[in-house]
Amino acid sequence: MTVLSQPLFRLVLAVLAAALGATFVLSAAAQADQRDLAGVRAAVAPYHNLDRAMADGWDWVPGLDHCFEHPQLGGMGYHLIDASRLDLTLDPHRPEALVYVPLPNGTLRLGAVEWIVPAEAWHDAGHTGPPTVLDQHLHLNEELGVYVLHAWIFERNPAGMFEDFNPRVSCP
Repeated sequence: MTVLSQPLFRLVLAVLAAALGATFVLSAAAQADQRDLAGVRAAVAPYHNLDRAMADGWDWVPGLDHCFEHPQLGGMGYHLIDASRLDLTLDPHRPEALVYVPLPNGTLRLGAVEWIVPAEAWHDAGHTGPPTVLDQHLHLNEELGVYVLHAWIFERNPAGMFEDFNPRVSCP
């Protein structure tokens, strides 16, 4: 049996205490994130019904009304957008887009939400960094001229909750 000197023993205890403390902090942060995401899920739950979403102002936007897919990263699906929400305000419970995943039988299922901020307006307002929601930074989609953030709240995404593309999603 190895006997540790008292200074070394104290160091080992300090490292273990720090590691356990970090685990508890990370666990608390993960629980807070899950509570935030549960609120988002509840807010958009009525929109599992596509007709209800459209009745409430969500619509297909020409040019963005196709199924988005990347050959190496997977798919996103179809985006239903509420254009009245395209401004500089981000509310976690009021995403700008609903992302519907195509199913093999041809139907669509709500898989994710997306927050969108017009980049030019964001910069014109004097902002120097990207917008944030749910403690996550939106990233710039230069092609579309918007900041975006997806959250795969109804469809598991092995690439990560906030990744754009989901390897489990494919377009017809």
